[in-house]
Amino acid sequence: MSDLAGRTAVVTGAGGGVGRGIALACATRGAHVVVASPGENGEETVGLVRDRGGRAEWIRCDVTDRAEVDAVVARCPRIDAFVHNATSRRSSEPDLVEEITTECWHDHASVSLRAAFFCAQAALPKLREASGSLILMTSPAGMEGSRMLPVYGMVKGALRGFAKSLAREWGPLGVRVNLVSPLARTPAMENAIREDPPLAERLAQRVPLGRVGDPEADVGGAVAFLAGPDSRYLSGQTIVVDGGRFMGL
Repeated sequence: MSDLAGRTAVVTGAGGGVGRGIALACATRGAHVVVASPGENGEETVGLVRDRGGRAEWIRCDVTDRAEVDAVVARCPRIDAFVHNATSRRSSEPDLVEEITTECWHDHASVSLRAAFFCAQAALPKLREASGSLILMTSPAGMEGSRMLPVYGMVKGALRGFAKSLAREWGPLGVRVNLVSPLARTPAMENAIREDPPLAERLAQRVPLGRVGDPEADVGGAVAFLAGPDSRYLSGQTIVVDGGRFMGL
């Protein structure tokens, strides 16, 4: 496992789900984790980290508000890794293009895409000082499209273009930029499985490794790797953490 002792990792949207798994994985490896999330569940994540003997703090942050993103960065003496995991709460809602409202579009674009720009621009000075790492979260929907999630696919695809551009621009500054495309059990997925128990088996059958990933052990471990020194020569890449489900990269 990557040694993150003495490093600081900021994780947006870490109040639950994949973001919480990332925060726990980074803390387990020794990082001081800054949980940047808008809800009180951010404090719950911090409690879980501290129960394990790790170090974490919660800073309330709406990533669509540039001033709040700036405030998170200002409170961190250093930033070695910045993980923009936050995504729209409407990400799993199926839509047809002709039925998508302007409000829905703005919500997706603001939380996933515009916030990624805010986070990148705000964090760059401290990432440059630490020769750090920016990690964005994408999806197969952004690589091969999605019939039911066209706006989600659009913003996730745009994040790949943004990350690759940043990797080219920031490489000479010593800052790495990568993406992770996860498949993991989330609260939304758990709710869907409770409503449709056979769904769990159907999902597992589509994955060559035979199971849906764990937010901490599987996805969090990959993100921690990108946040640490063992990935120092890796930039501009998309790491697909989905048990082999998607192989079209």
